[in-house]
Amino acid sequence: MTGTTLKYLLAISLLSVGLLFPLRRGEESDRIDRKALVHRHMPTLSDVDVLSPFTVGNGEFAFTADVTGLQTLAPVYETGIPLVTQSTWGWHTIPDSHDYRIEQTWEYLDTYGRSVPYAAAMNSAPAQYLRANPHRLHLGRIAFKSFGADIHASDVSDIRQVMDHWQGMIKSSFQFKGMAVKVQTCAHPQDDQIAVRVESPALQQASLDIGFDFPYGSLEWRKTAYDWESSHRHSSTICRRGENDVSIERRLDSTVYYVTIRWQGDAEFIEVKAHSYVLRIKSAKTFEFVCHFSRKDRGTDNSALTFEKSATYWRDFWQSGGAVDLSASADPRAAELERRIVLSQYLTAIQCSGSLPPQETGLTGNSWHGKFHLEMHWWHAAHFVLWGRAAMLEKSLPWYESILPMARAKADAQGYDGVRWPKMTGPEGLSSPSSVGEFLIWQQPHPIYFAELLYRDDPDPKVLRRYENIVFQTAAFMASFAHWDESANRYVLGPPLIPAQEIYRATETMNPPFELSYWAFGLKTAQQWRQRLGLARVEKWDHIIDHLAQWPVNDGFYQNAETALHTFTDEFHRNDHPTLLGAYGMLPNDDVDIEIMRRTLDGVVRSWNWQRTWGWDYPMVAMAAARLGRPDIAIDVLLMDVQKNTFLNNGHNYQSDRLPLYLPGNGGLLTAIAMMAAGWDGAPEIYAPGFPQDGSWTVQYEGLRKLP
Repeated sequence: MTGTTLKYLLAISLLSVGLLFPLRRGEESDRIDRKALVHRHMPTLSDVDVLSPFTVGNGEFAFTADVTGLQTLAPVYETGIPLVTQSTWGWHTIPDSHDYRIEQTWEYLDTYGRSVPYAAAMNSAPAQYLRANPHRLHLGRIAFKSFGADIHASDVSDIRQVMDHWQGMIKSSFQFKGMAVKVQTCAHPQDDQIAVRVESPALQQASLDIGFDFPYGSLEWRKTAYDWESSHRHSSTICRRGENDVSIERRLDSTVYYVTIRWQGDAEFIEVKAHSYVLRIKSAKTFEFVCHFSRKDRGTDNSALTFEKSATYWRDFWQSGGAVDLSASADPRAAELERRIVLSQYLTAIQCSGSLPPQETGLTGNSWHGKFHLEMHWWHAAHFVLWGRAAMLEKSLPWYESILPMARAKADAQGYDGVRWPKMTGPEGLSSPSSVGEFLIWQQPHPIYFAELLYRDDPDPKVLRRYENIVFQTAAFMASFAHWDESANRYVLGPPLIPAQEIYRATETMNPPFELSYWAFGLKTAQQWRQRLGLARVEKWDHIIDHLAQWPVNDGFYQNAETALHTFTDEFHRNDHPTLLGAYGMLPNDDVDIEIMRRTLDGVVRSWNWQRTWGWDYPMVAMAAARLGRPDIAIDVLLMDVQKNTFLNNGHNYQSDRLPLYLPGNGGLLTAIAMMAAGWDGAPEIYAPGFPQDGSWTVQYEGLRKLP
C-alpha cells in the first residue's frame, strides 16, 4: 500500500468520525479535542531512564533514541530497553555449512494411532541453528561523538526531552561541555529513514560529530540484537560519495543493504575504522541530516521534507480513527488509563502495523531472535480494525498468503488437510523448532478472525473473495485436527496439544475450553463465509460444530482442560495465562453457562498467581468481565498493580529485565477498551456497556467498532 493510499484511507476514516459511529451521548458538541487528548499524555524526561527511551517509526522501520535524541548512550541502555534500529526487511542468516533441515528436528508422537512428526527435538544442533536463523538485525547505531570518541552519560546534563506524538517527533535538549544542544528527531512515514535537526554552538566549539557504527548479527536470544566483536565477518563499504551525501553498502554473508546519509551544512564524512564512520561538522550552529536504510541504493527526501511529512502523517493519524476521552471521570484512575490508551495507539502504530506480523518487542530490540509468534498477532493488531484503522492490520495479511505452500506442507507432513500455520517463525514461514510452540494450536483460527473483522468493517463481496482461500484452508485444517471419539459421540482436541496456558504436557492435554471455543468460532465463521459467497455449507464442519466436546466443568467452575480438573483446588493450575476466561472474553460463545463463567471469573480474580501472568492476560480477563456484566472487575484488572501490568513512562508494557517491553499488552489494552466502550455483539443497549455505570466513569468515544 502506498503512502498516498494510506493517507486517503485515513482521511476517509476522519470523515466518518461522528457520522457512522456514536459520539458521547450522540451530541455533535461533545466531539473530542484530539490534540488536547494527545498533548496531555506526551511523556517527558529530565534524566537518563534506561526503561524510557523514545522511538520514532512507521510500522516497517523504527529508531529508538536516548535523551540526546540519538543512540549516543547505547551501552548504558543495554540494562533496560536497548537502543537499536530495526526494520521488517532487515534479517540475517549465519551461513549453514551442515545443510540443516527441519526434518532433523522431528519427534514422532502417537496421535490416535498415527505417528505424527513435530519439530520438537530441541537438544540438537539443527534445532538450535534453525531456531536462531534468520534473526533480525540492528541496522546501525547513530550517535553523537566528540572528536570521534564516544560520549558518556556523565558528559550530558540539564536534560529536557519530550516525545511529541502529535508530530511523531522526539524533542531533546541538554548541556554538553557547558553548551546547550537542541535536537529534533523524526522518522519518515513511508521510507525507512530518520531526519535529525541539531542546534548548538557545540557543533563547532566542542566538535560534536555524528557517528555511524554497524554491527554483525547475533545468534543469541538477547534483546540487544547485535554483535560488535565479529568485525571480520561483515563489510561496510562506501559505494557512492557526493558533495553532501554518501552511501554505504553493508554485506553480512547473504544479507546486503544500503545506508544513505544526506546532510545540509559544511561537514566531512570520515571512515574511522572498519564499520565506523564520523560525520565531522566543520562550522555551523545548525545542522540537519537524514539517514536512510534500504535493500537498494536509492535517493531520499531531505530533512525538511521528512519533518513536514512526519508532522502531516501523525496529525492525520490522530484526527482519524478511534479516540477515547476519560478526562471527565470521577475515578482517580481514569487519567492513568487514558495515558495508557494514548501511548499504546502510538506504539502499536509504529511497531505492529507493518507488512510482517510483529515480534513481541516490535522493532525495539529482539526477543526470540527477532522472530514473531503468530499466536500473538491477534493481541498485537486486532485492535486496529476496532479503532477504525483496518489498513494497519490488513498490511500483514498478504504474508499469510505468501507462506501458504509452507503451511500446506506442514499440514500434509502431519497427515492433516488444509494449512497449519506456524507458531514461531520468520519471513519465510518455516516453523522454529520448539518443545512447546510446535504443539500450540490457538494461532490457527486467527486468520479467520482477522478476515471476519475486515468484512465487518467493510461488508463488500470483494473482501470475501480476497480472503476466502485463507479462511477455507485454515478451517480445513481445523476440521481435520478435531478427532472423532465415537464412543462418546463427540469431537475432541488433543492430545498431543499444548494449550495457550503453556503449563501442560502435550501428550496429556485434551479439550482446553479456550481452544474448544476458538474452534467453534472459527468453523462457524468459515461456514458463514461460504454462505455469503453462495457456497454450500461443509457437512463435516457442521457435524464438528454440533458435536464438539463441552467445556470441562468441576465443582461449579470451568476448568483449564478436561485433563486438568483441579484448577481451583491445586495452585499449580493457576499459573500462566488464565485462558479459560478467553473462551468467553476474547471470543463470543452462545453455549456458555453464564453463572458458571461468573463463578470462574471470581475464582480467577481471587486466586490466580498474577506474578506468573503476561501483559495480555489483563485485557483478556477484562473482556470476560465486561461480557459477564462486571465492568468493575474489568477496570480493576486493567489497572491491577502488578509487575506484568506495568506501563512505563514511554507507554511500554514492562514484563521483566529479560522482556522490558511487550507489545501484546498494549494491543490487548486497546482491544479491551474498544469493546468496553463500543460494545460487542449482544451487549446491553447502554452507552459504554463495559464501563461502570455508577457515575464514576464518564466515557467519551469516537470511531470505535464493536467486538464480535
